[in-house]
Amino acid sequence: MTTLEFTYNIGKVSKSLKPFALRLTRDHEDANDLLQDTLIKAFTNREKYAEGTNLKAWLYTIMKNTFITNYQRMVRKNTFIDTTDNLHYINSFENSTENDAYSAFVVDDIDKAVKSLDESYRTPFMMHFRGFKYHEIACKLNIPIGTVKNRIHIARKELKDSLHMYAYAYS
Repeated sequence: MTTLEFTYNIGKVSKSLKPFALRLTRDHEDANDLLQDTLIKAFTNREKYAEGTNLKAWLYTIMKNTFITNYQRMVRKNTFIDTTDNLHYINSFENSTENDAYSAFVVDDIDKAVKSLDESYRTPFMMHFRGFKYHEIACKLNIPIGTVKNRIHIARKELKDSLHMYAYAYS
């Protein structure tokens, strides 16, 4: 395949790469950068493409691997490495303590809010919270599955309303 044919075929397929890039990056500008990096890599490595194989799949693989490489590079860049002789930064958190009073208040408020729920809502909600599936709750309580879903929904809504003061603290 000549360079001109290769470039023409990549141009036809490149439009379908943009949605995939957006799904990976979840950002328009980053998606454009990823697409550009992919096309540059494909063009510079065109001799590695086996003619007659699926060009689109080859480009998707290049894009996925480029994204993974860039992500790993970013994670490594943001990782703090202590280069001091005595590892001062690593050891400095050894003796620090955290004030757990705030979280104790939160747990108390959550317990009070759950206990204030009507029993018909609290029981299915707590069963679901403990890991029961909707159909298991329906069987155990001998109520329709739709009722279980509705009661859990109402319980969540009431808890959200009664714990509204924590909405921004933990989001």
